[in-house]
Amino acid sequence: MAISEQARKNHDELFPGHTSTLAVTDPELIEVFDNFAFDEVLQHGSLEPRARLMVQLASMIACQALREYRIMVGAALIVGVTPVEAREIVYQAVPYVGMAKVYDFLHATNEVFSERGIEQPLPGQSTTTPGNRADKGREVQGKIIGADRVEKLYASAPKDQMHIQRYLSANCFGDHVARGGIDIPTRELLTLSMLVSLGGCDAQVKAHVSANLHVGNDRARLIDVITQLLPFIGYPRTLNGLRAIDEVTTS
Repeated sequence: MAISEQARKNHDELFPGHTSTLAVTDPELIEVFDNFAFDEVLQHGSLEPRARLMVQLASMIACQALREYRIMVGAALIVGVTPVEAREIVYQAVPYVGMAKVYDFLHATNEVFSERGIEQPLPGQSTTTPGNRADKGREVQGKIIGADRVEKLYASAPKDQMHIQRYLSANCFGDHVARGGIDIPTRELLTLSMLVSLGGCDAQVKAHVSANLHVGNDRARLIDVITQLLPFIGYPRTLNGLRAIDEVTTS
């Protein structure tokens, strides 16, 4: 099997001048993967290149695929993902993946920026203060999952776990999701990509399928996103993500 002309073209546009060492040591696998990931899968759906690279970066952070991520950051910048957007993907991963897993990716991103002459620090994107982060976070949370749903979460939380609900509003949504640089519908696609890629987050995946629908990302767009993650996360997590979409959109 040879790498198709379209796969080679798509690959070269994302990684100009890059020659994979695996193409030398493992040519059969690379031929199969490139034909699948950079030709066959790209033919599906209508997800624009910028959105595709953004959700793939989010997924790679969740998968802890550091070496692949570092290469893909460069590709993302080539297709028009801005440095601010690339950084915001990493920042948003913190409440969903955890700082311990994000730490190396933050450094890798900064290294890529330095190599490309991108001045740092980038413009700040925080929209909250210590005084309003809880209220604004809860407001953003309500816009994403529905204000009535937020009220029910607070009402049903055990007293000894109420602090977690407050953390979700103030920290997850106030400190992170409410930031500028990326719009809310795109941020929800990033969140879904991370949760699907993490695995073991079935309840949260379903909740964020609903949240995506609530902010305007329809079933077709969600399927497009999961499809573009498939070559990098494998079939089990892809199928689990599709099952969540089916359960929410057909119930």
